[in-house]
Amino acid sequence: MSARRAVITGIGVVAPGGIGTKAFWSLLTDGRTATRPISLFDASDFRSRVAAECDFDAEAEGLTALEARTLDRAAQFAAVCADQALADSGLDVTTVRPHRFGVTIGSAVGASTGLENEYLALSQHGRNWVVDSAPAAERLREHLVPSSFAAHVARRSGAQGPVATVSTGCTSGLDAVGHAVALIEEGTTDVMLAGASDAPITPITVACFDSIKATTPENDDPEHASRPFDRDRKGFVLGEGAAVFVLEEYGSALRRGAHIYGEIAGFATRSNAYHMTGLRPDGRELAEAARVALSRARMAATGVDYVNAHGSGTKQNDRHETAAVKAALGRHAYDVPVSSIKSMIGHSLGAIGSLEIAACALALEHQVVPPTANLRTADPECDLDYVPVTAREARLDGVLTLGSGFGGFQSAMVLSKPGRAA
Repeated sequence: MSARRAVITGIGVVAPGGIGTKAFWSLLTDGRTATRPISLFDASDFRSRVAAECDFDAEAEGLTALEARTLDRAAQFAAVCADQALADSGLDVTTVRPHRFGVTIGSAVGASTGLENEYLALSQHGRNWVVDSAPAAERLREHLVPSSFAAHVARRSGAQGPVATVSTGCTSGLDAVGHAVALIEEGTTDVMLAGASDAPITPITVACFDSIKATTPENDDPEHASRPFDRDRKGFVLGEGAAVFVLEEYGSALRRGAHIYGEIAGFATRSNAYHMTGLRPDGRELAEAARVALSRARMAATGVDYVNAHGSGTKQNDRHETAAVKAALGRHAYDVPVSSIKSMIGHSLGAIGSLEIAACALALEHQVVPPTANLRTADPECDLDYVPVTAREARLDGVLTLGSGFGGFQSAMVLSKPGRAA
């Protein structure tokens, strides 16, 4: 029996700067930034007051009035992305056995927007210790459990196979897709809706990152505040968004004549078992994840034509990741283009890994490397080819995307052009 392989046949995106893959890809390849002053709440008392927000109207994107009123913002993102991905794939879900159709959705902070908004409303902005939960009882229950995201997507799509939520901090979007790929490869499912969603631009989340000074204090120039790998960077810009994919078993996708964006050829995740927010400077755990992902993809280091970096824009992360790329790819690290799309769409925590997978799939599709916007002054300790400012045409057969998250999570995924011989 030949090995089962998982391919991407549909993509759905809700991102800062635009809804859908066309708007997303246009923003990335133009090198435009979607970072701006926070408008979702009054952030005037916070240290960091900029973010990458999505201009999103739930009903205009196809959700019902009830869903728009009751679902958390991140759950709305996930539902819209799942609908987009299924439409893009051209898959008739009625032809898929329901028990072989599954869902995995990643999220770092779950329905934090909904929980915070409901608490403020029910407690009169914290003035009441005892609150009447009756007006929001149904919403509160759904907001409490992050698994409600995956459950809602499964109900909308009719998936009755494995349904799971993956919450591993900022690698959730990579890990959720990696879990879905494993289910297809082992033969449990034939089709998966997989991705991640987060809407963390809320007072409590902004306060959390303010407290550890991880986000940028550069509020006067939000367009240029996210500067991964730049000497003068001062922290990341918080973002929000989602990306969901239709993943199919390769042979089935070929038989139905599906358009295939690329294959998820290898995935691995490791923990540094070191510190909640700190990183070892040598990047050895991230390098190990990359090496294992390449091994599973049966791809040599020289087969990597582009590295989509985690590139958060903190000095600790950028130097850690630079070391990891060098350790994983050896001399080839100096020859391969590297870039961070967080420079344009911010850091949407658990969702960003899936948005970066979408960027990699579209890079393979269009043979273009997105740039690192705002990279003007090189950091001597970050000495790779970070594709500054302007997108670059390139021959891309294999790409490596990396993720690093609080808690010590380190993940790597290899995507390749469809049909590459394993």
